[in-house]
Amino acid sequence: MQYGWLDRNIKWIFILPAALFILLIIAFPLAYTVRISFYEWSMSAIAPPKWVGLDNYAALLKDERFWGSVWRTFYFTIPAIVLETVLGVLIAVLFSRKFVGAKWVKTFLMLPMVATPVAIGLIWLLIYEPSIGLANQILKGIGLKPLAWLGSVDQVLPSLIIIDVWEWTPMIALIVIAGLTTLPSDPYESADVDGATSFQKFIHITLPLLRPTIMVAVVLRMIDLLKTFDTIYSTTQGGPNFASETLNVMVYTQAFQYFKLGTASSLLVLFFSIIMIIIMVLIGIRKKVGEAA
Repeated sequence: MQYGWLDRNIKWIFILPAALFILLIIAFPLAYTVRISFYEWSMSAIAPPKWVGLDNYAALLKDERFWGSVWRTFYFTIPAIVLETVLGVLIAVLFSRKFVGAKWVKTFLMLPMVATPVAIGLIWLLIYEPSIGLANQILKGIGLKPLAWLGSVDQVLPSLIIIDVWEWTPMIALIVIAGLTTLPSDPYESADVDGATSFQKFIHITLPLLRPTIMVAVVLRMIDLLKTFDTIYSTTQGGPNFASETLNVMVYTQAFQYFKLGTASSLLVLFFSIIMIIIMVLIGIRKKVGEAA
């Protein structure tokens, strides 16, 4: 039976509109941002964009504020992802066991993720309030000195890390719980016969089998952590004294406070490049972990 061109390519024709739409909404903003990064533009209708070539990139690479924001981005991201992964795995293993009210506990775990990041930021802004905030009340109650939290250059990033860990650890826990439900029972039965303890089974069976699942959770959270904006801006707006200004916050500041669209666009291009490199590295690691598993 002879099939026409339409019949042979029908599967591609069906997905073509969706593929073109996705390509358009991704490619156009990206291409426009790259284009604007070569101009000096203040969003003024009077002064048109002025071509400056690579000057915006050269200025950023010489800017201490830019390198400071890069450092703060990773200082915020790395401890947060480590804490969230460790706590998420431990919570998942603990809650994967059958007990009374397990469904309610899992539902309660999701509550921090349901609220919007801005709302979470405002809640923690009250918790960290130096005079009447709950955090300092707890410190006073156990005999410790109150902290400035979000008002201190040294304490602001650790304080923001605490917020992110509280909000997003449940996400990793839920992903790992889903992974635990797919683990085979044979290795555990063999370990029981050999007299292995629960800790030994966790270290030598559960963790190795969960590595691909954990890597998926790490990749997803790492991408999101690098782009964190809502919580930081709603609590500190990059302060005090730029101490919590990450790359995403700096982009917003350059674009919508200083109206330096060219600088903000070049910063976005550099930020996008950094994220893509990290994603490629993480995907490579995940692939090796999957093959090893």
